[in-house]
Amino acid sequence: MSTGPQQVTEATSDRWAPEDPRRADRPWRRPLDVDLRDAYLKRLGWDAPPAATVETLVALHRANVDLVPYEVVWLALGEERTTEPLDSLRYVIGGRGGYCFHLNGALGCLLDWLGFDVHWRVGGVQGPQFAEPVGANGNHLTLEVHGLPAPESPDGKWLVDIGMGDALYGPLPLVAGEYDQAPFRFRLRPSDVVPGGWRFDHDPSARCPGMDYAPYEAVVGDFAAKHLELTTSPESGFVRVVALCHRGGGKLTTLRGLRLSVVDGDGERVHDIDSPTEYFATLAELFRLPLSDVDDDRRRALYHRLRADHELFLAGRGAQ
Repeated sequence: MSTGPQQVTEATSDRWAPEDPRRADRPWRRPLDVDLRDAYLKRLGWDAPPAATVETLVALHRANVDLVPYEVVWLALGEERTTEPLDSLRYVIGGRGGYCFHLNGALGCLLDWLGFDVHWRVGGVQGPQFAEPVGANGNHLTLEVHGLPAPESPDGKWLVDIGMGDALYGPLPLVAGEYDQAPFRFRLRPSDVVPGGWRFDHDPSARCPGMDYAPYEAVVGDFAAKHLELTTSPESGFVRVVALCHRGGGKLTTLRGLRLSVVDGDGERVHDIDSPTEYFATLAELFRLPLSDVDDDRRRALYHRLRADHELFLAGRGAQ
């Protein structure tokens, strides 16, 4: 069953300018698919569509970061993915996770179908390799939700982002200031490098210093070039390291290769995984990623790659 907005076709060769009036129609929106909506809600713990309220927005955000992993295991398994939001929904419903284009793409679609006023935004995460902000370069999709006034957000605008992996546990009011979401402290402020945009400053302890995003409506094509680069370039961190993040209340759990890190109010604890059994159990139990659709041969190949990478990592540290 499909009802709702009519899909606007984007030609992949048509690079829309930021001021293109077609953006106002929010062409990323997709007609309602009741089966996809309800299957996604079921994974998050809902039996029926909830009302579009601030309380629902917070609950959906937290449920996503708890139950749907930020992960690029799919890339290490040799799988190809698109940034089409309906594909992203299917990845999530199928028991997998993804990175920003998939997680925020799927969530944005769900929120839209539930009646929230959702807006895609073109962002740029400043990775640890960059000393300065990268601007809204398209390496990140983030979301704004409007029309939900609350004491902490008088104009009703919220930053919603489950796609940074180690950052937000819940949405932030789109109001300049500092925000505590244990064990981290964040800051929102006007961007210094994107006119009219916003800057999210991560906690000083984080790998990535922050993210800037533009104020105009994003379209799917805005992310095509960076998605290709991030999934194919030998220089991409996603290609080089098989990483997962789980952002719980008061805690961040990260797995990079075979090194497991847990950060909470007591500091950081690190553990190196030493067997395939432990690795796949960790994926299932800590990151909600059972990989039930991945056969034994592919699992063995994945762990063999991880073990080889880990030995190189340890050798490099020993040589320092």
